[in-house]
Amino acid sequence: MSDAVLLEVRDGVAHLTLNRPTDANSFDLPTAQAVTEAVERIEADDDATVVVLTGNGPRFCAGGDVASFAAADDPQAYLRELADVLDGAMQRLAALPKPVVAGVQGAVAGAGLSVMLAADLVVAERSTKFVTAYAGIGLTPDIGLSYLLPRAVGQVRAMELLLNGRVLDGDTALDWGLVSEVVDAGAADRARSLGQKLADSVPGAYGQARRLVRSGWESTRAEVGQDEAATIAARVGTDEAQARIQKFLAKR
Repeated sequence: MSDAVLLEVRDGVAHLTLNRPTDANSFDLPTAQAVTEAVERIEADDDATVVVLTGNGPRFCAGGDVASFAAADDPQAYLRELADVLDGAMQRLAALPKPVVAGVQGAVAGAGLSVMLAADLVVAERSTKFVTAYAGIGLTPDIGLSYLLPRAVGQVRAMELLLNGRVLDGDTALDWGLVSEVVDAGAADRARSLGQKLADSVPGAYGQARRLVRSGWESTRAEVGQDEAATIAARVGTDEAQARIQKFLAKR
C-alpha cells in the first residue's frame, strides 16, 4: 500500500490516515487505489471493529488532485477512473458493518466532503472550512456527493453549497448537521478517543446499527422492518449481547 495512505489496527480500531499533507491530502489515482486496498484490508480484518479516519497535516482533504488530472495524457479518462476507483472505495467503507469516526481540520473540500460523509460520527475543529469547490474549476460533484450532501443537510442547503459556493465553518457545519461535534483543536485525537470508546463497548451492535441506517435509504419501510427483525434476532444470540443482557437483568 502506498505511503499516501496509512493503516494501523490496534485495540480493535483500524486507524486509516490520509498521508499527503503537502498536497492537502488530495486524491490522485495512486492514492485512490491505496484507499481501496486499505478498505479491503479493514473489511477482511475481524480484529478491526471500528474505523477512525483522519488526515495528516493542516488540512483533512482538499478533494481531487487537480494537477494530476490536468497533467494526464487523457484527462477525461483519468478523471473517470479516479472518480470510479475512489467512489468504489467510499461505497465499501460506507457499507461496512463497522462504525466509522472521522476527525477533520483545516479544510474539507470537494470529494473530501464525500470521504468525510462515509463516517458516522464526525469531529471537526471549529476553524475548519467546508466547501464544495467544484464550480470554481468548472466541474461537478463526484464520489456520491450529490447523493450524500442533501441527505446530510437537506436539498436547499446542499444547493446553497453547490451553486452559491458558500463556505461553512465548524459551528455552522454542526448547526446544519454536516458534522456531529466541534472542538477548538485536536479533532483527530478526539476522533481516536471516540473510536476506542466504541471498540471497547459493543462494536458489533454499533456496526449493525450503522448498516441498518445507511442501507435504509435504498429500502422500503417493509424491507427495513424485515432487516431490523432479522438483525436483532441474530444479535441476541451473540456473546456481546448476552453479556449485556445478563448485566442488565442483574441490576433489576
